[in-house]
Amino acid sequence: MQTTVLFLSILMLAGCTAMVVGGGSGGNYPQGKDERPQAVVNSDAAISGDIRQKLVADPLVGDFPIGVRTYKGTVTLSGAVGSHVARERALDLAKSTTGVITVTNQIVVEDRN
Repeated sequence: MQTTVLFLSILMLAGCTAMVVGGGSGGNYPQGKDERPQAVVNSDAAISGDIRQKLVADPLVGDFPIGVRTYKGTVTLSGAVGSHVARERALDLAKSTTGVITVTNQIVVEDRN
């Protein structure tokens, strides 16, 4: 009997844990809300997609895992490439994309020897 009560108590408390740490209902609080207008979100997604297509198609940088994020026209490139020339090529491809305001290049050059 005591084991059953203990087991049920643990289950009940475990269900409350999500509520305490924020995993429960969102209540009146927006969760993960993006303050950008939908048109800007769509534009940023299109910019990122255009840059990704250019990067994949380019023979110098196409084989490297380069991340692209766009926020209100500001692009951030991340990842690693094998040379400074490839790093600059990725930057140039991003800068030449329609809608890009500025580019932050966080790509690192890794020695692959």
